[in-house]
Amino acid sequence: MAKQVKYGVIGCGAIGQRRHIPECHNNPKSKVAALCDPVDTRVGELARHYDAQPFADHKVMLKEADIDAVVVCGPNFLHAKQSIDALRAGKHVLCEKPMATTRADARKMIAEAKKARKYLMIGQNQRLMPPHVRAKEILKSGKLGKPLAFRTAFKHPGPDGWSVDGAKSWFFNETAAVLGSTGDLGVHKADLMRWLLDDEFDQVGGFIATQHKKHPDGKRIGLDDNAYLTLKTSKGVVGSMITSWTNYGEEENYTIIYCENGVLRLGDDPDWGVVVEYGNGDRERHKVGEISTNEKQVPSGVIDLFTESIRRKKKPEIDGREGFQSLNVILTAMDAAKTGRMTKIKHV
Repeated sequence: MAKQVKYGVIGCGAIGQRRHIPECHNNPKSKVAALCDPVDTRVGELARHYDAQPFADHKVMLKEADIDAVVVCGPNFLHAKQSIDALRAGKHVLCEKPMATTRADARKMIAEAKKARKYLMIGQNQRLMPPHVRAKEILKSGKLGKPLAFRTAFKHPGPDGWSVDGAKSWFFNETAAVLGSTGDLGVHKADLMRWLLDDEFDQVGGFIATQHKKHPDGKRIGLDDNAYLTLKTSKGVVGSMITSWTNYGEEENYTIIYCENGVLRLGDDPDWGVVVEYGNGDRERHKVGEISTNEKQVPSGVIDLFTESIRRKKKPEIDGREGFQSLNVILTAMDAAKTGRMTKIKHV
């Protein structure tokens, strides 16, 4: 238990610089031991700042660096390959969402973690946001009764305003990203709703479109920048999910759950993270911390949770299977949008 977990981070872009690397550095039980990125100046500067070994090739880092675990947070299409390489090298892996771009690759990651007897955690941080944690407690208490329906949304101006590379970011590259706003934001919401409702989605449909985002040359990107999905769970809860990279106003990340005895509102009040409206007219308001936004980063808790998992030798709650189930919802939604029909989600 006294051991400090030494991390190697693959990918030193925005999510690495603004979340994983500083959160690892700020936890006394973890250490940023190695950093890897193909951009020499970027990784060199960060390595000097955090007193870490710099690498340009993740395979060299896995072979030479003194590390216990790896954070994979580069382009989507590399998540599976780099995670599998790290697991085969005997390292625990924390992989950013979406864990992979295909179901087959996600299954391979899960299988490799089992074979290597190492932990695989997926960075689905919305479960750890304080308002969402409180909401889960309220739902489990039974005071609101059975959930009946929901609506949830995640909308911001897009990765071109967030990425260190702006509009030239890999997020707009079809080969590197593979998935657009549904993979970036929708997988967060799919995971959050599965967790809050303690249920699995079994049907999904909706519209997925490219409305506005363009490359620097003016050509429209080949990935979706907006989606409106309709979903149903195995217990019959119905709801809607909206994702957008074209919300050029204030960022939105809200969830409203309609239950037998009232309504649970998350993230739609500027002062109160959680608001409960009961059918008898009573109201509860909870100020329990914030939900992280692109403009205002608050601790995600992801590195802290994974570090404790490794130190205590306990499988992480947000493991590969959880990541797969949430990814599967989004991949099925993309299939459904092509056909224009509600589609059954096949579970494993």
